Amino acid sequence: MSEATRLPATSGQTVGPFFAFGLEYPKMHEVVFPHSSGAIVLSGTIYDGAGAPIPDAVIEIWGADTDGTISRARGARRRDDHTFTGFGRSFTTDEGAYDFWTRNPGPIDGKAPFFAAVVFARGLPNKLHTRIYLPDDEELLAADPLLASLEPHERATLIATRTPEGDLTHDIHLQGEKETVFLAF
Repeated sequence: MSEATRLPATSGQTVGPFFAFGLEYPKMHEVVFPHSSGAIVLSGTIYDGAGAPIPDAVIEIWGADTDGTISRARGARRRDDHTFTGFGRSFTTDEGAYDFWTRNPGPIDGKAPFFAAVVFARGLPNKLHTRIYLPDDEELLAADPLLASLEPHERATLIATRTPEGDLTHDIHLQGEKETVFLAF
């Protein structure tokens, strides 16, 4: 192609707001069968830069099982009500809330356990990658290379809160004063 016919680059296409088309499948937020042994709820709210909840975002999580093993089984979107899949997807509600039935991930190679999370939302030219760490083991959290590289207020945006029932809550802020730390890939 000659310089005379070269077209200028265009901006990226934002994702959404029509996420349900082709992304939704039965029990997609059930990484494990609800109320099964060891099952917990991971929930939270996704906020925009102004602090308003985002009613049409999608969040995906990947996590190890309680013993630190990563599911390598094919067909992670198929839910048989018995198998831990390691993967889940949740659409936010009108109030920006998401939830998953999952298990507490165990440490992988002795490192602090976490969920890898990806957020899709309208207005984003690309997805955002982050982590959701379990709050339970201060020693492992302190030794984590990513967390150790962050300022205390940044570090706090990646650590979930344990509820009295044993579940986890974690809010994600796309911008603003409480902005969640996002990872570049």
